[in-house]
Amino acid sequence: MQRFFIYLILSIAVFLLFGWYFSNITLYLIISLILAALLRPLTNQLNDFHLLGQHIPRWSAILLSYSAIVLLIVLLSFLFFPLINNQIIILSELDLNGIYEQVQLPVSRVEGFLLRHELLEGQPGYLFGSLKTSMIEMIKSFDFTSFISGVINTTSSLFIGTMAIAFISFFLLLENGLLRRNLLNLIPNPYFELSVATFTKVEKLLSNYLSGLLLQMLAIFSLASFGLTLMGVEYALTIALFAAVANLIPYAGPLLGALFGIIVGISSGAFETNAELNYLIIKILSVFGLVQITDNIFLQPMIFSKSVKAHPLEIFVVIFAGAKIAGVLGMIFAIPVYTIFRVFILEFYKGYKSYRIFQIK
Repeated sequence: MQRFFIYLILSIAVFLLFGWYFSNITLYLIISLILAALLRPLTNQLNDFHLLGQHIPRWSAILLSYSAIVLLIVLLSFLFFPLINNQIIILSELDLNGIYEQVQLPVSRVEGFLLRHELLEGQPGYLFGSLKTSMIEMIKSFDFTSFISGVINTTSSLFIGTMAIAFISFFLLLENGLLRRNLLNLIPNPYFELSVATFTKVEKLLSNYLSGLLLQMLAIFSLASFGLTLMGVEYALTIALFAAVANLIPYAGPLLGALFGIIVGISSGAFETNAELNYLIIKILSVFGLVQITDNIFLQPMIFSKSVKAHPLEIFVVIFAGAKIAGVLGMIFAIPVYTIFRVFILEFYKGYKSYRIFQIK
């Protein structure tokens, strides 16, 4: 048993080293496993459906499941089209001279204060002129060629990643349980039952976690869209959808959702006074504040504490460790990956204790 634990620890160390060195492949595999877990119930139902007395082939069921995901993404993207079109119209009608006039007054006041206290040298108007010159030079120094090259490289990487994830997920769904069977074949017979129980527990916890995340996103979207609509905020559904997706990022997600809502609200409205602008910001912040309180009190304890059976302090440390290793994606996938290793270690440790007690008796 001790030898087996040594082999297990060495295998985990090799796996972590491989995952770190081939980080792109590891990321594709993790996303593919999650996507396959989400699509497996739909694929199985479509596969069991009879058409003209015959089962729908499994490969056809997988393609139909993919089509459902693509259709859902397309339908959700329609929420952003009116917002993007509105922002393009606003930018095309932007009055730069009017903006200069609005900015010049507060800058002149700050400049006067600095000149009176001898904190700035120069003639009146020097500060605004310097800011204007700096903005023009920054625009002129913008490397459009590098920007286009970066966009092309990013698009290519996204396309390659999407194709790789779709390819891996397809075969995971086509060979239902193939990965699990191959892993179990590597386990020696004395530890087979323990390994099966461990795999079953991991699958159950991850399934509960993913179901909880979907429920959390749906709840946040519903609450935010209802609250923003009630407050009369434009593009309430678009803001709520962005907030629900952004909430996948622990801790920073709610702030991003509120910031996006404020930016959309300010850029889409016409305000005659600062009081109207401040009132809009207060309305958006109050809605997101209530949503965040609901999420912290009801949703997160249900998802994290009950689904993965981990202490909140563990979750906090694991999330920030994931952020240190892989940034935002590390924060998102930290809990599922930690759950897998945590359950494996705890289950095999329990098996080791039972083995020692049996030896003593």
